[in-house]
Amino acid sequence: MAVNKTKFKKQIFDIIQIGDKSNLASRAFDIFIVGVILSNISVMFLQTYDQLEPYYGLLSVIEWVTTGIFCVEYILRIWTADFLYPTCTRGKAIGKFLISYDGVVDLLTIIPVFFLSGFVAFRMLRVIRIFHLFRINSKYDSFNVIKIVLLRKSRQIISSMFIIFILMMASSLCMYSTEHAAQPGVFSNAFSGIWWAVSTVLTVGYGDIYPITLLGKCMAIVIAFMGVLLVAIPTGIISAGFVEQYQNNANEESKVVDVDEIGELLVDDVSKFCGRTILQATEEYGVNIYMVLRDNMSILPTGDLEIQTGDILIVKSKFLEKRRGSSLS
Repeated sequence: MAVNKTKFKKQIFDIIQIGDKSNLASRAFDIFIVGVILSNISVMFLQTYDQLEPYYGLLSVIEWVTTGIFCVEYILRIWTADFLYPTCTRGKAIGKFLISYDGVVDLLTIIPVFFLSGFVAFRMLRVIRIFHLFRINSKYDSFNVIKIVLLRKSRQIISSMFIIFILMMASSLCMYSTEHAAQPGVFSNAFSGIWWAVSTVLTVGYGDIYPITLLGKCMAIVIAFMGVLLVAIPTGIISAGFVEQYQNNANEESKVVDVDEIGELLVDDVSKFCGRTILQATEEYGVNIYMVLRDNMSILPTGDLEIQTGDILIVKSKFLEKRRGSSLS
C-alpha cells in the first residue's frame, strides 16, 4: 500500500513539477495551468473596466475558481516537495520549497483573494500574479538562455549598474548645488536632484524638472552624454552574452555525436551531481548531459531540472569514470 502511495505521489510530482514533454499527462497539465494563469490575469485586468460592472459577478466566480486551482496546485507542490529536494528530509524539503521563487509567488498569488477589497496592500499583491507568466516559459530553451546569460554576466552587469548609480548620485548633488538658488521650489532638496538625474542618465527625459542656469545647462549636457555611454554598457554586455550563448547552442546542434563517445553515469547518494540542477552541473563541471533517465522515463535536460539519486545521465565519454556505469563521486 505504501509503495502504491509513493508511486502515485511520484506520478503527481512528475506531472506538476518536471514538465516532461514526452508525458501526455504532464503536457496536458502544462496546457491546462497556462489557461488558468491567463484566465486569472485576464480577470484582473477586466475588473478595472467600469463598463463591465454587470459582469463583475461572473468575473468574481472565475477568479475564485482559478484561485482554487492555484490552491490545489500549491498543496500538491508542498506534498511532493521531498521529490523536488531528494537529499533533504521531508520537513526541510517543504521549507526549501516554501521559500523558493515558485513557492513564494504561488503563496502571494493566493493570499489577496481571501481578504476584503478594502485592504489596498493585499489587493496590490494581485500584481504578483503576472509573475506566474514566467512559469509558462520556464520549461523552454528561450527562457533558459535568458537565465544562463544573466548568471554568466551577473558580475559585469552589477559592476556597470554600480557605475551608473555613482553617476546618478554625483549628478543629483551637483545639479542641486547649482540650481537650488535659482529654483528653490523645483530643486528643493537632494531628492529632486536624484529624480532629475534618473530621468536624464537613463535618457527618459520627463521634462518636469530641468536646469535654467547656464552652468546647470552645461552640466546637464555633459551628464546626458555620459548617461548614454554608461547605459550602453550593460546593454552591450547582455547582448554579447546572448550572441555567445546562441553561438554555443548552434555549435552544439551542428555537432554530430558519435555513439561510441556516449556513456552512462549512475547518480548515487554521494555523487557530486546529486541535488544539483542541469544548469549547475554544466556550469560547475563543464559536463554535457544529453538525456536523463529516471524511472524508465527519458527526460530532456532542461536547465532547471534537478538531478536526483538513481538518475542515469547520458553524457560524453570523457566525463565517465574508468569503469563504465560506475557512480560519479
